[in-house]
Amino acid sequence: MSFFKKFIIILFVLIFCKVTFADNHETDTTTENVNTTVEEELEEEVPLNDPFAGNEGTSTFTNTNTAGLESEELENDMSLYKFKLVGLISGNFESYISLVNSSGEVITLNLFDYLGDIKFVDLRLTEAIFQKEDKTYMIIDFNNQIRETDNYYE
Repeated sequence: MSFFKKFIIILFVLIFCKVTFADNHETDTTTENVNTTVEEELEEEVPLNDPFAGNEGTSTFTNTNTAGLESEELENDMSLYKFKLVGLISGNFESYISLVNSSGEVITLNLFDYLGDIKFVDLRLTEAIFQKEDKTYMIIDFNNQIRETDNYYE
């Protein structure tokens, strides 16, 4: 029993000595040195970009399928080419999708809601299907690929 008592006392003393003799980086305790240390702590480095700004200002996503499109389609703020599919929920009675634009604004559409001139008509596991006024379809997926087709298969 005395061996364990000695062992615990020695272990306690070693831990205590290690704590008390830890490195002290500030060896000079003058008030001037303490004031400069406090000022240095207050002047932390600021990141170059604001982490709370989202995608706005840092970068904008562009769709690679915009070649050959009409200029009015690209200038329209509610064009599907200005959005990215970020989520979809499909249920027995309701279905929703979430789209986000380049400024980070999220738009949630219910089935048969309009996004500008196009109507959200169907969704699949990885894509949303919109119907244009001329009865053609636009299909967007999570890779931000948009394809236009004359018909789609349910």
